Amino acid sequence: MVLEYITIFIYSISLLLIFVYSLAQLNLLINYLKNQKKEDTSVKFDFNNSDEIPFVTIQLPVYNELYVMERLLDNIIKIDYPREKLEIQVLDDSTDESLEQTAEHIKEIQKTGLDITHISRTNRQGFKAGALKEGLKTAKGEFIAIFDADFLPQKEWLYETVPYFKDNKIGVVQTRWGHINRDYSTLTKIQAFALDAHFTLEQVGRNSKGHFINFNGTAGLWRKECIYDAGNWEGDTLTEDLDLSYRAQLKNWKFKYLENVHTPAELPIVISAARSQQFRWNKGGAENFQKMTGRILRSKIMPFKSKIHSLLHLLNSSMFTCIFLVAVLSIPMLYIKNEYAHLKIYFSLMSFFIISSFIFFICYWYMYKNTYGGGFKNFFKYIGAFFTFFSIAMGFSLHNTIAVIEGHVGKKSEFVRTPKFNIKNIKDAWKTNKYIKKKPSVNVILEGILAIYFVFGMYSAFVVGNDGGDFGLFPFHLMLFIGFSYVFFKSIFSKA
Repeated sequence: MVLEYITIFIYSISLLLIFVYSLAQLNLLINYLKNQKKEDTSVKFDFNNSDEIPFVTIQLPVYNELYVMERLLDNIIKIDYPREKLEIQVLDDSTDESLEQTAEHIKEIQKTGLDITHISRTNRQGFKAGALKEGLKTAKGEFIAIFDADFLPQKEWLYETVPYFKDNKIGVVQTRWGHINRDYSTLTKIQAFALDAHFTLEQVGRNSKGHFINFNGTAGLWRKECIYDAGNWEGDTLTEDLDLSYRAQLKNWKFKYLENVHTPAELPIVISAARSQQFRWNKGGAENFQKMTGRILRSKIMPFKSKIHSLLHLLNSSMFTCIFLVAVLSIPMLYIKNEYAHLKIYFSLMSFFIISSFIFFICYWYMYKNTYGGGFKNFFKYIGAFFTFFSIAMGFSLHNTIAVIEGHVGKKSEFVRTPKFNIKNIKDAWKTNKYIKKKPSVNVILEGILAIYFVFGMYSAFVVGNDGGDFGLFPFHLMLFIGFSYVFFKSIFSKA
């Protein structure tokens, strides 16, 4: 019985944590909907007055971006802004042939009179954070725009963002990510689904109430003074953007999020690339929870509600651990429920997962409607998109749980970049991409075993108990089987 009680305890705590997180998401949805009715009254620079147009430095941190560098540079030189008040820094840590090709391309651009420099380090100390910090030493701009190699800002981007720095308390202006290859495959669709939720529900929901949000590493602008005041870039976590964001806001700097300014970008099209990106984001989130929790709790400027939202924000990735525990323990729980009648009262806790799932369903519908529009037709499409997303997200739960545990225990690892492809059409070739990870992780085998494990869970629904089975968890186990099978087979065969 001791083992059964331990199982029930861990299962119940995990369910309750997921439920609390879903309530926080519901609160963000309420904030989001209320914000839609508000008029933006932000003060802005008057760009009709040339004296109010500040100097801006655009930083492009890159590392071995052979396939997208030409596209990046050709796009960035189209940015519309007074040339005498614009500088571009290409912060290039590359170690392959792209370094020389980029240098040649930049020389050609320099002939046009554009102020663009190629900054290359002899080591990758601090990874992306180290490159940004190095570039900051010579940056001429009062404001620093940052774009990763797969981002393609519109030419009017600076005119849509820089004016908000008229308010001298604003330290960061962040824009929403767009997706140039959203419909490429199921994988890109579910990534876009998750990111759209973050860039609508979460960013607006937090920002509209003054809760902490994060600079997303790219497609945003920093006030240089804010970066220095917060302690500059640090490379001790895998999400240096989240780290600096929290340090800046703890110094009382304000962030401005612009939902309606979209910055198009490329989503990873193969699962190995998505896995490396997910690992970095989830491990970095856990690292920042460990780094920032004490500072948040001790802060005298943060309201209590903001502290709660900030801690849940930093625990975003840790929810995968709860999901994984609930998934794995759900099959033993099925047998315990039907073996020990006196424990059935505890199984009312299972309803928390249903309620949590329903809350997520509602929250994500508003996000989906924001992107695709409402109506019955789109609602039925949304149902399919939601359950596909939910299933595959659970299929990533083992992978992400390992990342989270490493982050919480302080295991250090290298910053692994996400390979870029410059692919928009399913017919375009990508298998020759030299940056694709060739060998799947050993964890993929465990994901295959888990897929079989949840087949057993579905079988168990027919044989437990004395009343012809118990099918309450059958849909859950079916989704887990689909999710883990998808991740396993895509990882083995490296298909888009």
